Amino acid sequence: MAKAPTEDQAKDKAPTGTPDQTRVRWATSQLKSSYCNVANATSTREEVVLNFGVNQNWDRMQQEFEIELQHRIILSPFAAKRLSDLLSKLIKEYETRYGELK
Repeated sequence: MAKAPTEDQAKDKAPTGTPDQTRVRWATSQLKSSYCNVANATSTREEVVLNFGVNQNWDRMQQEFEIELQHRIILSPFAAKRLSDLLSKLIKEYETRYGELK
């Protein structure tokens, strides 16, 4: 029967990761969740602005209706690009699991 490795041997065989690899810990004590069914985006050279809100008007025949905006997120274009890439990947995974969104 084989002997269990000593502590030094186990350290030598431990998976090696990049020593300077950064770990992220998500702090959720201030996290708030809300439902939004409307999103809008605008941009300038310096920032991308995302507005999120709720449409509670179910009569589609109205000529005008009001959207209650609840959140505005302002991002740098670089952060917006990362978000775009993340959302594209997420939608592809979703469609693989549940079918194409139309």
